[in-house]
Amino acid sequence: MTTLEPSHHLLSLMKIAHAAGARIMDIYQDGFEVATKADASPVTEADVAAEAIILAGLKSIDPTANIIAEEAVSAGATPEVTHEFYLVDPLDGTREFVSRNGEFTVNIALVHDGAPIAGVVYAPALSRLYAGELTSGAFETPLKAEEDFPDAPALQSIVCPDLPTSGIKVVASRSHRDEETDAWLAKRDVAEIVAAGSSLKFCLLASGKAHLYPRFGRTMEWDTAAGHAVLAAAGGEVFEATGDLLRYGKAQRGFDNPAFIASVSAKPV
Repeated sequence: MTTLEPSHHLLSLMKIAHAAGARIMDIYQDGFEVATKADASPVTEADVAAEAIILAGLKSIDPTANIIAEEAVSAGATPEVTHEFYLVDPLDGTREFVSRNGEFTVNIALVHDGAPIAGVVYAPALSRLYAGELTSGAFETPLKAEEDFPDAPALQSIVCPDLPTSGIKVVASRSHRDEETDAWLAKRDVAEIVAAGSSLKFCLLASGKAHLYPRFGRTMEWDTAAGHAVLAAAGGEVFEATGDLLRYGKAQRGFDNPAFIASVSAKPV
C-alpha cells in the first residue's frame, strides 16, 4: 500500500473528534450522572455534548452533509440513507466511560456507497488518535485532550500485519464477550486473546497488535464504521460471517450489524 499524506478533509475530521474528546474529558473529570435509553444502554451528558460538537463541526466543513448520529437516532430521528453520509458515535464505549477504564472513543466515519472510506477514532483518556482514508492510508498519533489541536499533527503510518496460519492474536470485547465468540475461538489456533473496549479493537488490528476480531453480538453501524475505515485504510477488512463485506446504511435493519469478523487480511477468513 502506498502511504500518502492525509487529506485536508481527514485532518478536519481529526480536529472535530479532538474537540469532542476534550469536552468528554471535562465531564469525565468533573463527574456525571448515568441515564438509561429505551434500548437499556447507558447514556451520559458526555454523549449528548460530544454529539452536538461533532454535528456542528461536520456542518461547518460540509453544510450539505447527511449525518446519522447515535443520540439523534435514539431520540427518534429517522435519517435518510443517501449515496454518501457520515456515521457518528460521540462516545463509543459508554460502559467503559462509566467504569472509568479509559477505553472509550469518539467515532466519526464517512460512508460512500455503503463502504467506509474515511474515519477517525479518538481515545481521549488514552491520548491516542487513529485515522484512515482509503486514498492515503492509516495513521496514529499521540494527542492529549487538554492541548490545542496541532497545526501539523505528528502522524505515524500504520499498516496491517500479515495474517498468520497459527499463533493468531485475537481481540475480543471487554464488555460483550459471549458463548458464540468462545466457540469460534475454540476452533482456531489462538496464541493470545487481547481484551479491549469500544472501537479500539479495530485499531489494534490496524496497528499490528492483533490479527482478528470476531463479533457475534449486536452492534450498531455507528459503533463500527470509523474503526472499520481505519482498518480498511491499513489494509484489512471487515466481513459478515457469510464472507460478504460488511456494509453500511442498513436502515431496514434499524442500522444494526449482523455478526462479523474483522481481519488484517482483505480476504474472508
